[in-house]
Amino acid sequence: MVKKMPKTDVVIVGVGWGGGIIASELTKQGLSVVGLEKGLERSTEDYYMVHDELRYALRYELFQDLSKSTLTFRSNEKKRALPMRHYGSFLMGEGVGGAGVHWNGQTYRFLPYDFEIRSQTVERYGEKKIPKGMTIQDWGITYNELEPYYDKFEKMAGISGEENPLGGKRSDKYPTGPMKHSPQMKMFTEATKKLGYHPYTVPSANLSEPYTNPDGISRAACQYCSFCERFGCEYGAKADPVVTVIPVANKTGKFDLRTHSWVRRILHKDGKATGVLYTDLTTGEEIEQPADVVVITSYVFNNTKLLLTSKIGRPYDPATGTGVIGKNYAYQVVKGAATGFYDDMEFNNFAGAGALGVVIDDFNGDNFDHSDLNFIHGGYLALTQTGARPIQNNPVPKGTPSWGAEFKDKSLKYANRSLSVGAMGASMPFRHHYLDLDPTYKDTFGDPLLRMTFDFEDQDRELAKFTAKKARGILEEMGADHVDAMEELGPYDITVYQSTHNTGGVIMGDNPDTSAVNNYSQMWDMDNLFVVGASSFPHNSGYNPTGTVGALAYRAAEGIMTYSKKGGQLV
Repeated sequence: MVKKMPKTDVVIVGVGWGGGIIASELTKQGLSVVGLEKGLERSTEDYYMVHDELRYALRYELFQDLSKSTLTFRSNEKKRALPMRHYGSFLMGEGVGGAGVHWNGQTYRFLPYDFEIRSQTVERYGEKKIPKGMTIQDWGITYNELEPYYDKFEKMAGISGEENPLGGKRSDKYPTGPMKHSPQMKMFTEATKKLGYHPYTVPSANLSEPYTNPDGISRAACQYCSFCERFGCEYGAKADPVVTVIPVANKTGKFDLRTHSWVRRILHKDGKATGVLYTDLTTGEEIEQPADVVVITSYVFNNTKLLLTSKIGRPYDPATGTGVIGKNYAYQVVKGAATGFYDDMEFNNFAGAGALGVVIDDFNGDNFDHSDLNFIHGGYLALTQTGARPIQNNPVPKGTPSWGAEFKDKSLKYANRSLSVGAMGASMPFRHHYLDLDPTYKDTFGDPLLRMTFDFEDQDRELAKFTAKKARGILEEMGADHVDAMEELGPYDITVYQSTHNTGGVIMGDNPDTSAVNNYSQMWDMDNLFVVGASSFPHNSGYNPTGTVGALAYRAAEGIMTYSKKGGQLV
């Protein structure tokens, strides 16, 4: 029999950045909140003396167990989707803090162009600029409306940075100053200035100095240890939910955090969510948690899967273009990069931090003229020094044999004589890129796996070639003796890591016919159900997504408080 728990004001599914922020904000206002997390409890003590690249970076200690739940992938509808059985293209976090524990800390704001991408593209270039099948749409919110929430997230997390000369206007400066500049970063800065570009320091959740945030949470400064992405931070210097918002929620006495709780259904009746059904993984017991408000803040794929398996919202149909749940899956184009090799210069590439670097936005968004280009949007170009750990870093020039004496000689020669300029390219949605339930494969509980249908398009290939050319030019200006740059972007490959920047599936907008949630992340079809995260992005920008996820979470928390008092649709 299903065990029924006492009703709570709010139940949250997934306790990462989104869930942690909302729990913190709601409990401070007196609401009782239950947080359900599929994985285990985490703390900074878990990472003491464990700078273990093999354990975390290659054996995926912090990530979801793919033998219990994964997703299936196909490049188009003519192919049979197969399960992702080994980690490759992206890494799905699990446990308290979610992906917020293993992220690098690069914390950008999307450009004003992003939130009004369709209207601004059409206004400047006309309808013909948008390729057939591309399903871009405005978000139903502007940058100026979201800006106060960006500011709130940055002050909570203590983001270290300096103003982006080509970004949206800010209401306040970053709460802490930019990180240190290494010799490599100074070379990039000088070269890009000579080329007429506008470099600035990467905004960083790795604290540049000790900081106490508005909630009274104090954290130490970054030690530049090189173990950020795929690792938890034992210093607490990298902002994550475990060391920022979750302690605030716990302190109120209003937050009931339950780990090892696998939510399988959103329960609903007569157009209202009534709670969730989950399995306690320690006992196998099925438990019902009733709530006045249900908030889904798990990862992109699980947000979409939960709605589809719970039969909430209209599933997206690519044949007709109708429906919204699963629509506009997007990713990131990160292959437009170049590597420069130096014969007579050595660098300390091992030192670094997840968000240590210098970046330019001259070719991001619509900051440059696309009239004669076969793509829209763009991406940033950056030199980041995240730490060249020994196992996964072995740069050698193209044409080097993959084994033998020459390979060994060049591996040793260039281990500390190479620099890379990377691109974080935007990903546009297309009608035939979507998420749905797989008809064949199931998870450990017998529920369908989520199926991804996605591949790179001409839009992505043209963007990648463009950014690779710009990256090559920067490295040549930096004095590299030899530069290797990407020449062609091949098909999307789910087996090779690219980024954990998956977006879409439960997208935001101003029209229930074309979006799943409004700009408070409230479901159009069920007003006491909120779905928060990068799943609400109608497209992905040329930036890392976390800053925007955080801003939307703060806005959603405000909306939930309003709903708890007044009810009804907020928009």
